[in-house]
Amino acid sequence: MSVLSLSRVSLHYGTSSAPVLQDLSLDLRRGEFVSVIGRSGSGKTSLLNLAAGFVSPSTGTVRVDGRAVTGPGPDRAVVFQDDALYPWRRVEDNVALPLKLAGVGRDERLARARDWLAAVGLEGQGAKHVWQLSGGQRQRVGIARALASEPEFLLMDEPLGALDAMTRDLMHELLLKLWQRSHAGAMLITHSVEEALFLSTSVLVLAPDPGRVVLQERFSFGRRFLAGEDPRALKSEPAFIAARERLLAAIYMKEASRMKKQGHMKEVG
Repeated sequence: MSVLSLSRVSLHYGTSSAPVLQDLSLDLRRGEFVSVIGRSGSGKTSLLNLAAGFVSPSTGTVRVDGRAVTGPGPDRAVVFQDDALYPWRRVEDNVALPLKLAGVGRDERLARARDWLAAVGLEGQGAKHVWQLSGGQRQRVGIARALASEPEFLLMDEPLGALDAMTRDLMHELLLKLWQRSHAGAMLITHSVEEALFLSTSVLVLAPDPGRVVLQERFSFGRRFLAGEDPRALKSEPAFIAARERLLAAIYMKEASRMKKQGHMKEVG
């Protein structure tokens, strides 16, 4: 089973003496769904950039199956905050692009692109141009493009943040079904605690100054949805609500302590 491992990584940008991330370790295995949450400035996107190979750690190692990560690779597909699609290309050509770069023949790559478009609910939309699609549809195309090359790992940087609440809920269910189909190891960067909790087999909470893991918990709500349980019922469970409050407390506890020390909070009673 493939494993993406970050071992005791630290990251400095430029000549800054303050690390963005410090002594952080994480293993992501195929078939796992890990979400990373935390306040702004905690290094969430920097962590994904390390995993993707966009930047190199200042200390520590990033490896896939024991091999050092020295840059981006086809084993790790990335879905960005915006859809990052090419508006002059048709939808199916956007999805097929990584297959074209890999040398896959036109007929095969278009067939695979259409298959993934059907999987994300866009069957028959391949001949359209990107500008003809809604925001939610464009994000679906971006996800289909990432999965078309069958990566070992799917890395997502807040891909649903700009969507309305109803579309976002539908995308949660779609993401889980696509993750189950692809068997990829998934990493999601998000500001939404409920999103992380519903989707993930494991949630990491990062604290800033420097970015580091302050809590990691495992959950099964997403797997239970895939097994047939109702998502609204799952999100209403006392266990879901209690877990949400634990994660929120971990996110804001350090900030409350810092503000109290600086005199921004008053004692009550």
